[in-house]
Amino acid sequence: MRFIRLSMWATGAVALGILAACAPLQPASSPDATAQTPPACVPAAAGDALVGNWLSVSTQKGVAGSVRTLYTLNPDGTMSYVEQVKRPRTPSQGLEESGCWSRQGADLLLRTLQSNGLPVSLDDPIYTNRYRVDRADANALRLQGPQGRVQAKRMSPGYRLPF
Repeated sequence: MRFIRLSMWATGAVALGILAACAPLQPASSPDATAQTPPACVPAAAGDALVGNWLSVSTQKGVAGSVRTLYTLNPDGTMSYVEQVKRPRTPSQGLEESGCWSRQGADLLLRTLQSNGLPVSLDDPIYTNRYRVDRADANALRLQGPQGRVQAKRMSPGYRLPF
């Protein structure tokens, strides 16, 4: 009986020794440590005409219904971008992105940091959108972007797209 206990103890010690030898010498870095830190948003110039809520409603070739896009450009340089496809007799489908916006000369630059609530890859160029500002006044915004012209009207503060 004593021999069996001693054998079991020795076998356990050998197994622990093998497991210890397989363990990494340095702890693995956590995903948070390797994640890039998002850039800080830069506040807009005082009185910038782009600050506000802008609603664009358009139709696209091959898409039944309309595409509604709400751009919210805040004075502190943060932005949100909500796009919603409205089709007859079908629930709306949408995309919500947030991040930073800035004005670079005659261009509006939208930099997405989160898409549908999840962080995005900061190196992926799909999350950076540049538009040429053709017109920005108290009631209308006209942009020229990669997918063509965007015409938007100013909405009241706090306006949200209805679902």
